[in-house]
Amino acid sequence: MRNPQHWMIVGGLLLIGAPAAHAATSDSDQFSVSAGANYSSGKYGTDTTTDIWSVPVTAAYQTDRWTFKLTVPYISISGAGDVIPGVGKVKNGNPKGRGNGHGNGGTTPTPSTTTSGSASGLGDITASAGYELFGSADHSFGLDLTGKVKFGTADENQGLGTGKNDYGVSLDTYKVSGAWTAFGGVGWMKYGSSQYIQLKNGFNANIGADYKLSSTDSIGAYYYYRERIADTGAPQSELTGYWNHKFNESLRVQAYALAGFANGSPDYGVGASLKYSF
Repeated sequence: MRNPQHWMIVGGLLLIGAPAAHAATSDSDQFSVSAGANYSSGKYGTDTTTDIWSVPVTAAYQTDRWTFKLTVPYISISGAGDVIPGVGKVKNGNPKGRGNGHGNGGTTPTPSTTTSGSASGLGDITASAGYELFGSADHSFGLDLTGKVKFGTADENQGLGTGKNDYGVSLDTYKVSGAWTAFGGVGWMKYGSSQYIQLKNGFNANIGADYKLSSTDSIGAYYYYRERIADTGAPQSELTGYWNHKFNESLRVQAYALAGFANGSPDYGVGASLKYSF
């Protein structure tokens, strides 16, 4: 079985929407459920501050070298109608979009102002399958391949999503040295476009490190970058720091804080998640 520290890293990063350092596996089948609460705020290159709350619930199943995950989020957003959760600023031509007098509230647009509004509801459901391509005998090094589908279940008329499916693949690795674990990965996403929102496919990458403070606690940080996927948008560039705590072999908690460095990312974000394994 891999070092339990690896499980803490992966579970936390997946819950906050970041690329995983590697797929966690064990000698026996394992099922887990997780729930989190995330908040972010930023202008995304507009004149309006956009605030986003998300509450994701994740179910995961591990067997041998495989890890399967399904995440169902609830989203609440208030801000610019051209900002889409998980995407950033786009040119949204949807006449029913958030900020055009629709959603749960909004302002009727005028020719010279940025429209804004609020909406909430089901977000985009995400499913992934990860496979351990290689794992060293001493569990100090690993390489994983993960496929991901983001289903367009969020309401495009309320600006909660694009209404289209996205498909991605990533290659992630990690290396343990004493109390330190270095990790990183690269990925590519095929983004779906609608008649109102046009997106381009894009690469992403992450790199970070985790430090094991004790048998129950670890801290870490990672940097994430995604190239621009919309003509009117910007790249994502952000740094996240986190803390993991293990209450016992079944229950774990994580808290994090995020800082954005590009208009494609929020200015800041915070969140926490709780995971229970069976």
